[in-house]
Amino acid sequence: MLKYNPLSCLPFSEELPDSDDIPVDNELQSLIPNLLNTTLAMAWSERMDWFFGVDMGVYYDPELPPIVPDAFLSLEVERYFDENLRLSYAIWEEEQVPILALKIVSQTYRGEYYSKKDKYASLGVLYYVVYNPGRRRKARLEVYKLVNGEYQLLAGNPIWLPEVGLGIGMERGTYQNIPREWLYWYNEQGKRLLTPEERAAKLAEKLRDLGVDPDSL
Repeated sequence: MLKYNPLSCLPFSEELPDSDDIPVDNELQSLIPNLLNTTLAMAWSERMDWFFGVDMGVYYDPELPPIVPDAFLSLEVERYFDENLRLSYAIWEEEQVPILALKIVSQTYRGEYYSKKDKYASLGVLYYVVYNPGRRRKARLEVYKLVNGEYQLLAGNPIWLPEVGLGIGMERGTYQNIPREWLYWYNEQGKRLLTPEERAAKLAEKLRDLGVDPDSL
């Protein structure tokens, strides 16, 4: 008897648009996710079970448009290194819901913050991280954890995410020669993970201590 597999009727991720074609509102919506992504790629260089998407469509229903976080993290999925990189992220194909979604609040977000928050909760996204750089009197970083189907606000900075194995927080630093407040990953002891630029600077310093000019290499 022929068995019917409903997944066989669903489109592949390569057949789906990779975003919602809505441009980001400001540079931070691109810079901050890319900082987190490159730092994670250095810290988890040996791991083959994660994916960090930036401004990519997350499909949860083939009949509906995707939801597009500024960034998202998925665990227990295949990490690609060849030419066949992901064009979009289909939950039915990956068999994993993202564990974390990131929102960088823009000046025109209006109700998007609330609608996406409800959608992430219904999908089962464990952590919803919201960074609002425009806030002055209230907390600029909000990290929510899904508990019994509802998001609960977590306290602290940085905030440890045990299911991820990292913390996330904000502090002043320099990225691409821009001094300002950025979002960073942290280890369990609350120590910030170095960015690729900082790793390169440390390596150059060690080479100089050994009498080697890094600029001559």
